[in-house]
Amino acid sequence: MSTIDEIKSKIDIVDLVSEAGVKLRKAGRNQTGFCPFHDNKHTPSFVVWPESGTWRCFGACNEGGDIFKFVMKREGIDFKEALQKLALRAGVEVQQIQRETPQQREAYDHLRTLLEDAVVYYRSQLFNNHEILNYLRQKRGLSDATIETFGLGYAPHGYDNLIKHFSGRYLPQDLVDAGMLSERDSGGHYDRFRNRIMIPIRDENGKMAGFGARIVDPNDNPKFLNSPETAIFTKGHLLYGLDRARKPIRAADQAVIVEGYLDVIALHQAGYENVVSPMGTALTEDQLRLLKRSTRRIVLALDPDVAGQKAVLRGLEAARSAMDKEGELGFDAHGLLRNEARLQADLRVATMPDDLDPDEIVARNKEEWAILIEQAKPIITHVMETLSAGQNLSDPKIKNQIAAQVLPLIDDIGSPLERDTYRQALARMLRVDERSLMAAQPKGPVLRRKPRVNESNRRVEASALATVSPRKNIEFYCLGILLRKPELLYRLDRKLEEFGLSPLALEDFEYTDHQMLFNVLRQAMGQDEKDHGQYVISQMPEALEVLMNELLAQTEKLDPLDDRLLENILGRLLDLRRTHAMTNVNQLRFMQEDEQQLGGENLKMYQEQTIQFTRLLHGLDQAKSRLLKRQM
Repeated sequence: MSTIDEIKSKIDIVDLVSEAGVKLRKAGRNQTGFCPFHDNKHTPSFVVWPESGTWRCFGACNEGGDIFKFVMKREGIDFKEALQKLALRAGVEVQQIQRETPQQREAYDHLRTLLEDAVVYYRSQLFNNHEILNYLRQKRGLSDATIETFGLGYAPHGYDNLIKHFSGRYLPQDLVDAGMLSERDSGGHYDRFRNRIMIPIRDENGKMAGFGARIVDPNDNPKFLNSPETAIFTKGHLLYGLDRARKPIRAADQAVIVEGYLDVIALHQAGYENVVSPMGTALTEDQLRLLKRSTRRIVLALDPDVAGQKAVLRGLEAARSAMDKEGELGFDAHGLLRNEARLQADLRVATMPDDLDPDEIVARNKEEWAILIEQAKPIITHVMETLSAGQNLSDPKIKNQIAAQVLPLIDDIGSPLERDTYRQALARMLRVDERSLMAAQPKGPVLRRKPRVNESNRRVEASALATVSPRKNIEFYCLGILLRKPELLYRLDRKLEEFGLSPLALEDFEYTDHQMLFNVLRQAMGQDEKDHGQYVISQMPEALEVLMNELLAQTEKLDPLDDRLLENILGRLLDLRRTHAMTNVNQLRFMQEDEQQLGGENLKMYQEQTIQFTRLLHGLDQAKSRLLKRQM
């Protein structure tokens, strides 16, 4: 039994949910109550299934999962943190919980203490330099309270200020380890930051991690300079301002990403506190995951001079390489769309008018910012408008160039309905027949059928799945095959689309550990830097390594290239979706009966959900019938 399964076996989901303040009442084999994740005290739309250890909200949340997902959503934490909490509750020892040794933790705390002392030092230098202070007050429009709140400071001219100031308190190597000193090739050290405005960078919990430094002299380069990568500072894992923005993001149910640190500060001062900034490079999935803990609605607010917008015009595939520079926010449309799909987020793009930066916009008209964010557009819409701006759309070659760049982006979208909608929009914009766009799309590689293997596949399948529950064994089986051959995801998605069904998604897996593992598989297919299998192994969270090894062991004798095996996975997946849909339909009927007795306020919503699931059942039955005919 894996650590995760052991934790699940020792924690009763009914007790866990009840202790969170949800009053449950028995309804047949299940328990129902009011959802703790949205405001509704009239209709019990929250259902717990004790047998499977899962829950679901049929109201505004429309989400569900197991004990891990419940704690993650309830407390706004990630899977690793939920694993820690539940392991402690269950009395299960998880070796991965202590990722830092006591010596490491002490060393990291030492670095953070040093950085806090550096904040005090730079702050004193700022208030002793009236020229820089006046620049922040007058040119940037920052109040003294804002300067104090964000801990802004100034690194003076000179190469040995820090060594002199901290002499006797910290060793030069401590300052190097914290990213404050650089080492000369000839030996010795010198201040990394000189004649720059210093901006403390903290992690999401408010702990010091490093600094961002902006030039004072316009002739200096680069414009922004961050701390180097250290034991506690990793650019791709941090978002500036998130420690102050987490609660406002949850309150607004929206996060806004801007380019500059001073933009974040100015917007917070203006009352827009749901704003953060990356560390000057292309957005990473880790940064978006930090935001997703608080909201699924994310707006990328691009400065008018951000090179990312220009890179769109030069070719989308080259955008990421063009963006990996200090001080420029990357716009990689492919990467953003893939992250949007993997994270199940709503990513949009807002552009700034009149060549103004965000801080200049709120200085001109504070209310204008809210309007610009409200008018943010989906990524593909933004790309289409950017590519077509100033172009002669009557020129067939221009049409072909735009279509060649936009159609691959449309193909990145998981939803068939969204894909069709964007193809129609592109056809209207280019004033061409939609069928000509379909014909212009590049065809994928021809898949050669492998010779069919012997019957041992079926015998191994039976033995591999004999000891687990019906739903879990299907998830287990599908994941095991996909781990062995991640590329099968492409073929499986195409088969599902042939039947008019959505691609394989996180919602197809009920258990959080299975969802996490599947997410790594999707990430592997969304990158091209590593072999897919190697990427999966390198990115697999430590907590899931036991599960991964179990899956690989159980499917060791299966041939993932056997065409019958792909059809078998497809058939099992259709059964899985059908079981899930039937469970929801039955529960909704029960809830409709209760709702009629309570006055019927949400009756229409439940009826509409029932119709949706009924239609899905019809589509699944048709797909299963077509699949069986193919196998005959």
